[in-house]
Amino acid sequence: MHIRRKPGEQMEVDWAGQTAQIIDRNTGEAIQASIFVAVLSCSQYAYVEAFTSQNQESWIQAHVNTYKFFGGVTRILIPDNLKTGVDKVSWYTPTINKTYHEMAEHYSTAVIPARVRKPKDEPNVEGVVGIISTWIIAALRNQQFFSLRELNEAIQDKLYEFNSKPFQKKTGSRLSLFLEEEKSALMPLPATPYELAFWKTATVQFNYHISVEKMHYSVPYEYIKHKVDVRMTRNVVEVFFNSHRIASHVRRYGKVGQYSTVVEHMPEYHRSYTTWNSERFISWANGIGPNTAIAVKAILSSHKIEQQGYKSCMGLLKLADKYSVTRVEAACKKALSYTPRPGYKSIQTILKTGQDKVTEEKDPISNTNENTATFGFTRGARYYGGNE
Repeated sequence: MHIRRKPGEQMEVDWAGQTAQIIDRNTGEAIQASIFVAVLSCSQYAYVEAFTSQNQESWIQAHVNTYKFFGGVTRILIPDNLKTGVDKVSWYTPTINKTYHEMAEHYSTAVIPARVRKPKDEPNVEGVVGIISTWIIAALRNQQFFSLRELNEAIQDKLYEFNSKPFQKKTGSRLSLFLEEEKSALMPLPATPYELAFWKTATVQFNYHISVEKMHYSVPYEYIKHKVDVRMTRNVVEVFFNSHRIASHVRRYGKVGQYSTVVEHMPEYHRSYTTWNSERFISWANGIGPNTAIAVKAILSSHKIEQQGYKSCMGLLKLADKYSVTRVEAACKKALSYTPRPGYKSIQTILKTGQDKVTEEKDPISNTNENTATFGFTRGARYYGGNE
């Protein structure tokens, strides 16, 4: 049955059966390039692009480029039952891939996959794929391309000829029909193109972070041990629990094992730890006494990176809680008498052994010398014969 398609209603998409080739400049190896084809059902205006893979990233990017080429969006999107677009094939209720569905939501279009083994559900794209296979791919068969960009530039030239070619049984061409009838019927593009996102599942660890792509991102500590959904784009990592976003981070690249931590995600006692810095440690030490201040400054300056001394300073804080600030000041004074750069361990040892409680005794010999210098030697009258 002939069905009159409404302008701007449907777009059909698929991969062509035939492939093109790219020559590797270094090895001379021929790399196969898959051909993506999109057709507007009403005007049969087509878009074609080559990709080195048929993975989901290429599939999504092909749609983004297609909408940009058409300058608008159709109300219905009809793909074949590919894994990159459809997770579960069903006659009545197919399950759309999450990323593909998200892209369709971004462009406000509805995905209605073609029925399994029903090529007539995609008559335009099926027909155009056959034509493009001979018109474009075969025409470029004898040319050599050394990059995907070169291949796509050649495809665009041939695509313009294809769309401008007059119809055989009616007036006009695909391009003229598109400009006259269909372009104005397309829905407008969103303000920004869709950014490809990948979804993963992760478990919140005991340190209230999730591990994704060997990087660590914090979530509120209340979700420890819970499974969460993670949405990753080129620049952002978002974390969802029961479809509600609970965290968002700038995506990290580079050295593996980096941490992205939001202070608000921490328990209260962890939060207080992170607020300490060198200025606060020194201010606390000055409140205890001059010797403690000198010891803290020595600990901070003994490391190549100042932050490496924070743990020792925190240990000193805990010693003050355990032994009292008075004893810590005395222990620091004792440690400074041994070395100008005391460490946390030496101060801890002094407190454990009670050396800070030992009072300094005066040297008896020095006392004698002091008395002698003051009073001199005293001899009686008998020494000088005074009794006689």
